[in-house]
Amino acid sequence: MKVLVTGGAGFIGGVTGRALQAAGHEIAVFDDFSTGHDWACQGMRVYRGDIRDRSALDKAFGEFLPDAAMHFAAKAVVPESVSNPGLYYDVNVVGSLRLLEAMRVAGCRKIVFSSSAAVYGTPAITPIDEESRQHPINPYGRTKKQFEEALEDARPADGLSYACLRYFNACGAAPEWGLGEVREHETHLVPLVIRAAATGKPFTIWGTDYETRDGTCVRDYVDVRDLADAHVLALERLRPGEGGAYNLGSGQGTTVREVVSSVGRVMGKKVPFVDGPRRAGDPASLVASCSKARRYLGWTPGRSLDDSIRAVAEFLRSRGG
Repeated sequence: MKVLVTGGAGFIGGVTGRALQAAGHEIAVFDDFSTGHDWACQGMRVYRGDIRDRSALDKAFGEFLPDAAMHFAAKAVVPESVSNPGLYYDVNVVGSLRLLEAMRVAGCRKIVFSSSAAVYGTPAITPIDEESRQHPINPYGRTKKQFEEALEDARPADGLSYACLRYFNACGAAPEWGLGEVREHETHLVPLVIRAAATGKPFTIWGTDYETRDGTCVRDYVDVRDLADAHVLALERLRPGEGGAYNLGSGQGTTVREVVSSVGRVMGKKVPFVDGPRRAGDPASLVASCSKARRYLGWTPGRSLDDSIRAVAEFLRSRGG
């Protein structure tokens, strides 16, 4: 299958692109490289463009003629979405709708969407399943929810087939492909804790007074290589007119302090940190029920948090970090 991967120069998009190639699919990347990297898509056909630019999208669809789109291109930092919501609605909603328009014109009827557990907000029950109430508590989560709704509306209208993959906390790296997270301003916990262990410079735990077992946020960490496998499975199992959402997580919750302990154990180093106040828009606990993904996609995560930490450490060492 020919697949146009928007945001394919980024962290999850880059690893998924390699997984798609390994599964025998032909890939082209569409990315504006605002946060992505050329080295993440070496050897792939690349279209440089903003997801909001219909002419750039039309060029990619017209030349590559993909059978499906895999949509990762988005703004994805919760605190930034709180301070600059207009940007998030513009990129994540307006841009995504322009992608749908370009797909319709090109006759491309399949899409796998990179969604988020942020659509649930603060859950009423844990673990969270796909039928749980959706009440996002930050603009990032609301933009993801809005595009999920747009996909469901387009399904009967345009004959669209889609899968929304709701990630919990992506982590890890794919050092076998030379891929991992490299951000100008890192916000993800695992690489921040590893960096603190490697450099001796403390990082900040944002919020220590949540109603959790040690006062810090609980999150469900899932390895990026497992996420990539889920995308391939979702794409290959799409049937005409189908649409659905699937949680992707480990099914286990880990507190921030427990992540610190895991990094220290795996790296054999003390991790320096300081306590700070809560960040706006952070729910106390997000843990997935992934039974639907197991049942319908045949997907089960196979890597532990320790495996992810080792992969990140190996990737950072390969880059001199």
